Amino acid sequence: MALRTVQRWVFRAGSERLDRVVWSDRPRGGSRKKIATSSRMENLILRIRKQLRDESDLGEFGAAAIHRALAERGSKKIPSPRTIGRILLRRGALDGRRRVRRPPPPKGWYLPRVATQQGELDSFDFVEDLRLRGGTPVNILTGIGLHGGLCGAWVRPSWTANFTAKTLIDHWREHGLPDYVQFDNDTIFCGARQFRDSFGRVIRLCLQLDVIPVFTPPHETGFQALIENFNGRWQVRVWLRFFHENHHAIQDCSDRFTRAMRHRAAPRMEAAPSRRPFPKNWKPDYQRPLKGTVIYLRRTNDRGHVEVQRRTYRIDPLWNHRLVRAEVDLSNHEIRFYRLRRREPNDQPLIHTVVYTPPNKRFRADDAH
Repeated sequence: MALRTVQRWVFRAGSERLDRVVWSDRPRGGSRKKIATSSRMENLILRIRKQLRDESDLGEFGAAAIHRALAERGSKKIPSPRTIGRILLRRGALDGRRRVRRPPPPKGWYLPRVATQQGELDSFDFVEDLRLRGGTPVNILTGIGLHGGLCGAWVRPSWTANFTAKTLIDHWREHGLPDYVQFDNDTIFCGARQFRDSFGRVIRLCLQLDVIPVFTPPHETGFQALIENFNGRWQVRVWLRFFHENHHAIQDCSDRFTRAMRHRAAPRMEAAPSRRPFPKNWKPDYQRPLKGTVIYLRRTNDRGHVEVQRRTYRIDPLWNHRLVRAEVDLSNHEIRFYRLRRREPNDQPLIHTVVYTPPNKRFRADDAH
């Protein structure tokens, strides 16, 4: 063994007989420091805390109250309130409990096939109300894949449902179809909100391509965190970084950025769930009867009711202000409601089923819907 080890144990034995030497290991921290608060003082602090908690007129028994009580007693070398707080924490005398940090749920936990990486999900959103010099409006449609990170950004002065649908077709024709596509509740994505049972152009496009559209809960940003993060990066790396003369200059700069992002995410895209090939010679028919599934993530109100397509459904009075996943099955004419909990992402029981008749009215093929 090393000479240093031998010297340490010889020093440890000293002049004692070998059978009287304590050879057991000692704690790494060594002996108690001379400047440390004595055990007697710590015990006194605990007794004073108990006394203040039980008998104090003010009802205060924190570190500051204990420090005042020690000063009134005339104790010498009184620890500071911060030291008293650390003593109480170390001795387990605090009433409060630390927050339990639970692990986050898997990506796309609210969709079982996405959470188990059996399906890919694309998220799309708008970056709105940007302006070029002179007041020319700039609006950007952005998109990114959940598992693969396939991203895109398209620049226009303004967007309609017609332009949005054409952009999605071109994007999916080039890169393949995901299993799910997620939107917020913008009218361009979901259709006109002033009417019941309104299925807009983008929803009908997704249903015809067997892509399940998913709509996030209104006024909640957690489900849109991925696309919002990409929107922020796009604005910092493209919009704020360079001077742009017109929309073509912005699009050119944006294309370079998205190509670089895709190149960096190439290993991630290869490991992601595979995308389905886009059907050949396919053309959209927005008058076709509705078939497929549309998913709405919603939160119940104080009475356990939830609103889907401007219709209110009673789910469970004990499940108020909680998340549910409403699957509107247009093929089987029913809506299935599932409970959702971030704390238990694998437990999503079916709690309610209602009959639903899809609309048969003719779709108005205008840009507003």
